[in-house]
Amino acid sequence: MTAAQTLADAAPIPRRRVVSWALWDWGSAAFNAVVTSFVFSTYLASGAFVDPAVVDASGETRALADNATVISTALTIAGVLIALLAPALGQRSDGSGRRKLWLAVNTGLVVVAMLAMVFVAPAPGYLVFGAALLAVGNLFFEFASVNYNAMLVQVSTPRTIGKVSGFGWGLGYVGGIVLLLLLLVAFLQSFGVEGRGGLLGVATGAEGGSWDVRLSIVVSAVWFAVFAVPVLLSVPELPAAPGRPRVGLLGSYRLLGSTIAKLWRTNRQVLLFLLASAVFRDGLAAVFTFGAIIAAQVFGFTPSMVIYFAVGANLVAGIGTFVGGWLDDKVGAKTIIVGALAGLVVAAFAVLAIGTATNLFWVFGLALALFVGPIQSASRSFLARVTPPGREGEIFGLYATTGRAVSFLAPGLFTLFVSATGDTRFGIVGIALVLLAGLVLMLPVKAVQRAID
Repeated sequence: MTAAQTLADAAPIPRRRVVSWALWDWGSAAFNAVVTSFVFSTYLASGAFVDPAVVDASGETRALADNATVISTALTIAGVLIALLAPALGQRSDGSGRRKLWLAVNTGLVVVAMLAMVFVAPAPGYLVFGAALLAVGNLFFEFASVNYNAMLVQVSTPRTIGKVSGFGWGLGYVGGIVLLLLLLVAFLQSFGVEGRGGLLGVATGAEGGSWDVRLSIVVSAVWFAVFAVPVLLSVPELPAAPGRPRVGLLGSYRLLGSTIAKLWRTNRQVLLFLLASAVFRDGLAAVFTFGAIIAAQVFGFTPSMVIYFAVGANLVAGIGTFVGGWLDDKVGAKTIIVGALAGLVVAAFAVLAIGTATNLFWVFGLALALFVGPIQSASRSFLARVTPPGREGEIFGLYATTGRAVSFLAPGLFTLFVSATGDTRFGIVGIALVLLAGLVLMLPVKAVQRAID
């Protein structure tokens, strides 16, 4: 390809290139679904990491809540680092001819962090180590996502960007279903044999070393690594911009500052969208990060039940995302975002209202999953539509930063309500309030934006 294919070009994009790009989303389910949402995070929040002395002193509910607080604190620290570094790293990838290189490097570091999780044994002394690996994985996953999202304009046209973005997110959820079912059959389902998991019969429970969980993470790491390869082979690298000045890290921040100042002068609507999306995307991340913890600690879900719920959640989320992506190109991204946010707020407060009714949690928990994907996809397409060619990394880096600049909100409010009540169930209040705030901030954003200068 002699010239960079960008959103401004109307020429059809080869299907193979679109699918190769979307397979990274498919593979990323190994981190999003298995590590941060339904397997590793719930493993860390389980009783295996609770000191019996703490249980004797303060009770099991409080001890489990303290574990959830450790996890949320680690994720908050990762969020601060992402907010500080993502925009500069994104800006440095623009016009350098190395966007795919940094996608590969950061994806590789996520895979390494996942592989290291096999050493997190089920004992209280490993809780901080496990939480640190979870934070490191989140850090480099966000860095990789900056470059991956920036490539959306290389695999779509103005008429297909919503559909392509939704296809990627939806494929990620489908990948999550396939991987979770594979792990369930191979490692996690007991099949009536106590202490043994899956058809492979690996040892389960703290007494057996929880190898069912630990080996699941290893397989997930390999899964991500394999499906990250096609985008690196099939999507052409953007050529280096001629005469592009090389700047250091501090210089990148100066350029970023000038971009923000220019947006303030000429296109404040984009800044308003970035602020609104920062808030509601923090709430979206919390839905999946803490949803499985709430299912396990509040509604008594066993590890197998959590996986069944995860499969259902990914199925519903995938359907919602495919439909939302199709509607995005017809009714606009803002309509999708506002409607889905309203649905999320209602479902979140419903989860709180049902007490400990497990059957109703299935209903409203899956309702939460239904609305998450369309918001994620529509937010990506909304920003891509107003981003000028050659500045995708910078703008999506800014997108990642604004998303993390307030990333303490949902974990912090979750921690606050859990600590104040001693009950993990009330953490949903903090998540619901963040989603509601994002909805309110999104309302004044214009549905149709002019391009960034």
